[in-house]
Amino acid sequence: MTYVAEEFTPDEADVLRRYFTNLDRPVFALVNLPEVVKGALFARYSRSPKSLRRLFLDEFVGELDVGGDATVDATVGLDRAESLYEKVFVEYGDDSVAQLGGVHLACEQASNLLTKVLEWGRLMSYLEQSTRYISYDARFGGRYRFHRDPALLASRHGTRYIGEMDRMFDNYSQAAQIVTDHVRRTVVQQPNDSDFVYRQATRAKALDAVRGMLPAAATSNVGIYGSGQAYEALLLRMRAHPLPEAREYADQMLVELRKVIPSFLRRVDVPERGGVWSEYLSNVRGDTEELVDSLFGRTPVDSVAEVELVDFDPDAEDKLLAAICYPHSHLGERQLSALVAGLGTEQRAALLRAAVGDRTNRRHRPGRAFERSDYRFDILSDYGAFRDLQRHRMLTIEWQHLTPNHGFVRPELVDEAGAGPLFDESMERSAELFDVLRPDFDQQAQYAVAMAYRLRYSMQFNAREAMHLIELRSSPQGHPSYRRVALERCTDASPKSLVIALLRTR
Repeated sequence: MTYVAEEFTPDEADVLRRYFTNLDRPVFALVNLPEVVKGALFARYSRSPKSLRRLFLDEFVGELDVGGDATVDATVGLDRAESLYEKVFVEYGDDSVAQLGGVHLACEQASNLLTKVLEWGRLMSYLEQSTRYISYDARFGGRYRFHRDPALLASRHGTRYIGEMDRMFDNYSQAAQIVTDHVRRTVVQQPNDSDFVYRQATRAKALDAVRGMLPAAATSNVGIYGSGQAYEALLLRMRAHPLPEAREYADQMLVELRKVIPSFLRRVDVPERGGVWSEYLSNVRGDTEELVDSLFGRTPVDSVAEVELVDFDPDAEDKLLAAICYPHSHLGERQLSALVAGLGTEQRAALLRAAVGDRTNRRHRPGRAFERSDYRFDILSDYGAFRDLQRHRMLTIEWQHLTPNHGFVRPELVDEAGAGPLFDESMERSAELFDVLRPDFDQQAQYAVAMAYRLRYSMQFNAREAMHLIELRSSPQGHPSYRRVALERCTDASPKSLVIALLRTR
């Protein structure tokens, strides 16, 4: 794996060894720190261009009393009382015990393909560097920030891959400055805004507009918090993943996690346990992919709307009303369902209003009754919007391979600033590089696809999650691409559903 290692002074290294499980690799765990410090460090991480270890040294060490930790060396592993966990977890097979130990893990210089693999699990927490606040025109170790797959670089395509990526990043850098200058010429600084706030806000607006020029190979830093059980599931999937980068990171993650919660991950690489599990996942994916391709691989792709509601429950309203009544009644669900079906419009609306309450904030969400009905959408949006929407946990999401074949989305602001030609040139380079790589590197070819290209994915969620997702992602402060998807979800919903109608009222 190609990784630009950081350099630390001897004094800096002495401090870092107390809190990080290694100082020279892209994956490492955080230890010996208060939970509030680890949380704050990850929160700052998402908006900083710095690595986590450098961020810790620059902004957090001064607030900590590190004098008493001089004898700790986390890089050689931690001495933990493992005997009880060994007995319960390994000998008795009680998987729930692995929910009781958690780890903060940093995964740095991961491609945007890998970040989506890392963020697959529902029962983990993630923070990823934001393309709104982080500019990708800076070089690390003299190189632009994009993943360099070793096998690809060693192939006949290696030189072209590096050259085309460099040109795409050059175009991004130029476009970012052009759009920033345009925004600052057209957006008036408010009297209450400091120069710093104004410059940050206008720069963020420009970076939002040009982020689609970045290829999926662009690297990011991801902070993860999860239980031992969640990490085990993640590593089993990653070890079966067709992308080499995912498998390489899985190996590094396992090494670092075992320094903190070794018993919880004992089964991952045991051939007859985790080995056959990962093999099963790999075989299912490969066999299904091969069969689907033989059945439908040559079928022409129909032209479709960006957002399409493909499935909903026509009885959702009755089911929701019965679910609202259920915990406040002594009647069975079947009887309640029959009774609410006979209610008049005013009574039905009153039940909904009572269950929703007087919401003065979007964080005030109704209860689990709203999980009774589901909606499934087929979406074709740019990859940048997908990256934001994919982070929502309480939904079922599946996505297809990245490809330039669905076209791309160019923001109006890019055209207004005069950066359209640079944008289009990057799209052309992206598509040509993808076509060159795909015959020999089917998986790695996705690295070449710029984020402005559209991706097809499906999202299924209940009404409670729909309320949260749509309200959050349709706010004026959000990115135009995912705002459009969120708003389309409202207009494409069933006219019979008071649930979606309710989402439009705010």
